[in-house]
Amino acid sequence: MVEVNNLTKQFKNLKAVDNLSFKVNSGEVYGLLGANGAGKTTTLRTLATLIGPTAGRATINGLDIVKDSEQIRQNIGVVNGGMGLYDRLNGKEILHYFGKFYGMSSSKIDARIKELDDLLDLGDTLHRRSSEFSTGMKQKVVVARAVLHDPAVIFFDEATSGLDVMARRNVINFVKNYPSSNKAVIYSTHVMSEVEELCDRVGIIHKGKMIAEGSVAELLEKTNAKNLELAFFELIDDWTRA
Repeated sequence: MVEVNNLTKQFKNLKAVDNLSFKVNSGEVYGLLGANGAGKTTTLRTLATLIGPTAGRATINGLDIVKDSEQIRQNIGVVNGGMGLYDRLNGKEILHYFGKFYGMSSSKIDARIKELDDLLDLGDTLHRRSSEFSTGMKQKVVVARAVLHDPAVIFFDEATSGLDVMARRNVINFVKNYPSSNKAVIYSTHVMSEVEELCDRVGIIHKGKMIAEGSVAELLEKTNAKNLELAFFELIDDWTRA
């Protein structure tokens, strides 16, 4: 579903992503794990065609991120912790507004909203103005908006940041259940417990480079660590000393 080969993104004197390569298979939740500033968000923004790569190549569902950027935007969803909503619109109006961008009919949007209400417990968000939403309510609508068109690949970037325990659980359960035979998720975070619960495989990024990759169990075995957090620091220390 996602194939990244030697991807690099340079900002003046900063190489935010440095010769990065990895693959994400259909049916997977692939975790991008790293500290703040490691290059996770820049990687996702590049894959989502929001910024162009400096070098390297990547494809999403067979489409090239440079040559086929417009088609890719029709096939992906993006969720992060800081996405805004239109204050004067209620949740249903927001979803209808964005559904039209994807060429969806009103009846198809309504049917999809019903599905997402069952999955995300949208509830009052559909009928209240977004200016009245709590942080958790906003994030539910942001997630619903990102997956309204049933995209092949979804990028989650620190998507649970600032959420209360109930809203966080709704997002996590949705991510857990989304991948299928023709869908995948890339889940970027620095929250180890979320990675342990959600991710089939994990790529650890440090200073823009991929320094380790594998299942949580494989990373624990490789480092002989008791938990993922200890394994994470052990792998970074090993890479720094090398």
